[in-house]
Amino acid sequence: QKFLCSNCNNILKQALQTLCGHRYCSACLSWIVRNNKTAICQKCKEEDPNTLGEESLLAEERAFGDAAINKEISELRVHCVTLGCSWSGIMKDFEEHQSLCEYALIPCHTGCGHVVMRRKLADHLENGCVNNVTVCQQCQCSLASSEFQVFCREIRELISIGFDYFLCIFVSQQSHSASSANKDGCCFSEVGCAFRGSKEKLKEHEKSSVGAHMLLLLQHIRHLQGTLCSAARAAQGLRSSGKSISDLQIPAGLEFSRDPEVDCFPGSSVPEDQSVLQQLMREKVISELENKLHVFENIVAVLNKEVESSNLEILAFRRQSELDQNIIRSLELKISELHRCLTQKDAGLSSLHKSLVFSEQASYDGIFLWKITDVGRKLQDSVTGRTVSFYSPAFYTAKYGYKVCLRVYLNGDGTGKGTHMSLFFVVMKGDYDALLPWPFRHKVTFMLLDQNNREHVIDAFRPDLTSASFQRPVNDMNVASGCPMFLPLSKLQSPKHAYVREDTLFLKCIIETN
Repeated sequence: QKFLCSNCNNILKQALQTLCGHRYCSACLSWIVRNNKTAICQKCKEEDPNTLGEESLLAEERAFGDAAINKEISELRVHCVTLGCSWSGIMKDFEEHQSLCEYALIPCHTGCGHVVMRRKLADHLENGCVNNVTVCQQCQCSLASSEFQVFCREIRELISIGFDYFLCIFVSQQSHSASSANKDGCCFSEVGCAFRGSKEKLKEHEKSSVGAHMLLLLQHIRHLQGTLCSAARAAQGLRSSGKSISDLQIPAGLEFSRDPEVDCFPGSSVPEDQSVLQQLMREKVISELENKLHVFENIVAVLNKEVESSNLEILAFRRQSELDQNIIRSLELKISELHRCLTQKDAGLSSLHKSLVFSEQASYDGIFLWKITDVGRKLQDSVTGRTVSFYSPAFYTAKYGYKVCLRVYLNGDGTGKGTHMSLFFVVMKGDYDALLPWPFRHKVTFMLLDQNNREHVIDAFRPDLTSASFQRPVNDMNVASGCPMFLPLSKLQSPKHAYVREDTLFLKCIIETN
């Protein structure tokens, strides 16, 4: 029961399991959802209609592919139901067998309309296919194999009848020539001999011209065969048009005179033969109609089967398309998740990089040397207001001491704006602030190093213990405090000094921790 669809009750094809636990073919679920505004699981209705919940609502996006049941179904043992076929195997091999089954009914590829077993197709083409054309060697007439056999039989019968008639004529002519003294024509005149003369000369002619007479007789028989072929074709035309063979006009050469003194077929009657032929033709027409009816019935059955197969293929394509859409959605979700993970990893790497840079530049003895590059660009940014100030990396007065940093205004700040470089000291929130004495009370010394080691700029101050700048930080850092007029800009850029060399300057901060 678990292998059956809850809708069509057939073997599940690309099984989907709904939230209520029932299984549907992918195509069946799509059809139900497409044709019902509010699709409810039929199995849930049948089991207990009073307890229908939200999980009984059917939707394609709320169903998931049941890979386990699909695998079980593909391994099911099955057998072919085609009459006479003994094949058995597993479900996933059945479709391949259907295209090779020797007992399956298939339409003849010549377009004759017959439906035959695959194993009997060759025999059908050889013996029964109306479109398998054969050419008559006598008259070059193209006929189907079955018609050609009937045609040859009729030709043989007509040739036999015509030859008997010809022999009768020949014997009759001999009898008449023997009894009529006034006839001086050769007895082979009916087949083309033009000799005429007295009895003695005729006898001498007949003895000396046996070979020529046989040649004339052979030519006449060949002509008779061709004429009979035409007659047979005419008879077939009459049969197809529903006329009687008695309507057939006997061609010239077959209209034999009946001499009252010579009976060519004693004891036989031509009308009786025609009646028998008519009866045979009628029976044959009825048999052919019955065969055609059977063929049409088979064609209809095959067409119905083809329509069903086409519908199944369409459903399979739809199922595959839905599976592909589900796979695409799943991949999109995975890509989104991977993108989120990459973003998190990038953020982690950025944080690690900052930590690494900080650990490389950090100082733990209260002495910090700050190298500032691109001084010209940064000074211009400060003048234009794009970046008026920037901070140094953090450093410490001791390994577990105060966390501090410097803040520089290259174009000045406050009273020194536009004329001086301003340098400030900033107390930052550290990890060990709870263990340190507050307010911050250590002397701070600023130095701008002359890269010629001649005239360093030095300034120092002691913290104002009442200022908020030196109290224990509540936020990440306190308000900066220091020297707003640390160095005139004219002196900074003067060629007499080497405060800036190769667009780089060095600031040093010393904190007395004693």
